[in-house]
Amino acid sequence: MDNDHFPGWHGTTIIGVRKGGRVVIAGDGQVSLGQTVIKGTARKVRRLAVEGADVIAGFAGSTADAFALLERLEKKLEATPGQLSRACVELAKDWRTDKYLQKLEAMLIVSDGDALFVITGAGDVLEPEHDVTAIGSGGNYALAAGRALMDTDMDAEAIARRAMQIASDICVYTNGNLTVETVGG
Repeated sequence: MDNDHFPGWHGTTIIGVRKGGRVVIAGDGQVSLGQTVIKGTARKVRRLAVEGADVIAGFAGSTADAFALLERLEKKLEATPGQLSRACVELAKDWRTDKYLQKLEAMLIVSDGDALFVITGAGDVLEPEHDVTAIGSGGNYALAAGRALMDTDMDAEAIARRAMQIASDICVYTNGNLTVETVGG
């Protein structure tokens, strides 16, 4: 993300884990401005309000921008029922080509229980190679921890929670106050 537009704002950590027929998306609750924690209980993971679809999403970046993107994703899902990948690609195309959307500073992780995607403002719709993905300032820490835990007996939720705990121990812009949503299985 380009922090020139939002100097002093720092991210969050969101992780998505697919294992055993379930997908879990977990996110911390910290909102920081510079070196100050503004809020510790933000909800950055939620279920989308799409009739007939069970889709969860987590976001990193500007909250207002993420909500604008989630709203557009909901509309894309309504237009293409049951086709999460198509809705994500359509959103990414719009995000890349629309002058208003190009200014949005956020990233999304979304899942319907089968597919797991990261959507970026660069027009990317990425499916993780190892069934774990993460975004935000602590994303690389959570990703490394999650990948290391995939070969254990832990289920998707336990992996997500442990990886987030590790990320919150390392990243000063990530706390241990988690919101966790599960879909599938």
